[in-house]
Formats: sequence, C-alpha cells, structure tokens
Amino acid sequence: MRSLKPDEAEELLVIARDALYQQVLSTSVRYEFPVHAILLEPAGAFVTLKKDGLLRGCMGRLLPNEPLFRVVSDCAVAAGLRDPRFEPVTADELGLLHIDVSVLGELQAIQSPDDVEIGKHGLVIRKGIFHGLLLPQVATEMRLDRERFLELTCRKAGLPSDAWKDGAVIEVFTADVYCSNPDQCHASA
Repeated sequence: MRSLKPDEAEELLVIARDALYQQVLSTSVRYEFPVHAILLEPAGAFVTLKKDGLLRGCMGRLLPNEPLFRVVSDCAVAAGLRDPRFEPVTADELGLLHIDVSVLGELQAIQSPDDVEIGKHGLVIRKGIFHGLLLPQVATEMRLDRERFLELTCRKAGLPSDAWKDGAVIEVFTADVYCSNPDQCHASA
C-alpha cells in the first residue's frame, strides 16, 4: 500500500477517533464506508493512544486480512478499552487523547540482526509459541540502539532478553505513522 495523502490520512484518523468515541459513549460502533478507496485496501495497522505525552493504549493487527478502515476502527476501540496494561478510557478522557495510526508495511524475514535499521524498522520476534512486536517509532522515541531494541522486543514476547541471539526468528516491517497532533508526530518510517 502506498503512503496516504493528507486527506486520506485525515479520514483514517477521523475513523479511529469516531470508533473510540462511539464505543465509549454509546457501546456500539457503526462502520461507514470511507470516502477514499485506498482505505478499503487490506492492511495491518496499530492505533496508539497517548494522554499528556504518555502511552494510554496501543493495539493492532499485523496481518493485512481486512480493509484498513475496519482494522483501524477495531484497533482504536481495542486500544481504548481492551489494552490489558490500562484501565478502559473514560468519557472524560476522550478530548485529551492524542491518536496515532501506524499503517504497516509487509513483514520480512531478515538474515542477520545487523539488518535491523533503527528509525525504519519495527520488529517481530518469534520463538516457539511466543512472539512480540514493537513499532518502528518505539526505538526512536526511546532512543534505543539495535541491541536494546531487539532485547525489548524479546521481553515483550515473554522471552529472555537475549533470545534474539538463540534461535528466535526476527522479522522487520515499516510503518507510515499518521497523527492527530502533527506537532507530536514522529516522521513516518
């Protein structure tokens, strides 16, 4: 999928916001077909919610098996209400949330951990039944080097931090990041 044009990105952010607001305020989400055809294309995506600059929820889908607008709608609701790290978003918080939508590129296996590019790649690490994912902007925001990024992805998977050195499968992906507040948005990766 190509990068979204500004009006397409704006519609996607409205879809995310509207889905979350509808669910928090009325318990049901109405899917409406988007104006822009690109939002009907299948894509993986993550929705990240922040409040006062701090993470408030993040949920997503890696595989491109549903239209982007539906994935973003569902992930916005999940980020606000079902991220197990946080209490559900309340109606009083809605106006305080900053929403980022990361539209994911294709997942690719790499030959060596040296192939991971900070600021460009997100990571998926798998070993046995365990797997973990970190978005590209996590490494940038946290100022991680490659090794620390690999270690944190392993820990997110529930693996020892050095599992990336011991038989774990490492895959990378890129993401275009669209933000409800462009002043707080990191460049697309």
